[in-house]
Amino acid sequence: MKKITRVGVLTSGGDSPGMNAAIRSVFKTCKHYNIECFGIRRGYQGLIENDIFELKPSDVKQIIHLGGTILKSARSKEFISLEGRQKAFKNLKLNHIDALVVIGGDGTFTGAMYFEKEFGIPIIGAPGTIDNDIYGSDSTIGYDTALNTAMEAIDKLRDTATSHERLFFVEVMGRDAGYIALNSGIASGAIEILIPETKYNMDLFFENLRKGAENGKISNIVVVAEGEKDTTIYELAEATKKAFPLYEPKITILGHIQRGGSPTCSDRVIASRMGVAAVEGLLEGKSSVMAGIKANQIVYTSFEEAVKKREQLEPHLIKTASILAI
Repeated sequence: MKKITRVGVLTSGGDSPGMNAAIRSVFKTCKHYNIECFGIRRGYQGLIENDIFELKPSDVKQIIHLGGTILKSARSKEFISLEGRQKAFKNLKLNHIDALVVIGGDGTFTGAMYFEKEFGIPIIGAPGTIDNDIYGSDSTIGYDTALNTAMEAIDKLRDTATSHERLFFVEVMGRDAGYIALNSGIASGAIEILIPETKYNMDLFFENLRKGAENGKISNIVVVAEGEKDTTIYELAEATKKAFPLYEPKITILGHIQRGGSPTCSDRVIASRMGVAAVEGLLEGKSSVMAGIKANQIVYTSFEEAVKKREQLEPHLIKTASILAI
């Protein structure tokens, strides 16, 4: 294997809190091993457009606490084509970059997998997505922050729900994964949590509302994952209003507020660990793998597995939500 002297780092896809901590970690690890580190702006699109620059200590100073990504992010349609990837490879060679660290989700890793196979550039990924839907790591960079943002927002909505004796339907992000919905719903005492991984039962939900009313529960929170397949938050609110005319359902969609904000301690630490593991993995000859954390230990998972497989929600967690709903 060719000796690695220059490493490029990019962030791609949706931004997530902690990406800056990962960038900082990659830079500092490169410096520790006397490797030059280059930043690539706007993900794969920046690679195609040669938007590449040498990172300096001043670039990563005081960024560990910042949300978003100093390297910016973009989804590149051009990189999907072979011609686009050829341009990207040409610019890597032009800048004498020997290896890449890519921070992002399944789309980022899919692109990296093709790129490595076609051009032989060693690439290691770090999972950066609030959805926590990447196989091979107990948590992804940004998930814990997004989860706490959702929980805090729901707590504030409950103040109004309680004051006015109302039923609030709250939609949280997570794409096709229910991690944010399930955990924020449990943490905020939701009466119902709708996630893509389980079949929704309208009759059971209505029965829970009736039981709650019998137990003196006059205000309620329902958390709905954006990827819920059986119904929409609007259909659910409308059906509830018809079944319970005395309720005044309110809908709140938290949206992209969950992707911003200063990363939590957990996200800063896992991003820092993954950044170190990514660079060290490259130096050990690893490629086309993702650096993740399982049972608090660094593990490497192939891009193919990380993209194609899915971590399963813990059944006991789902059972816990059901027991605590009423």
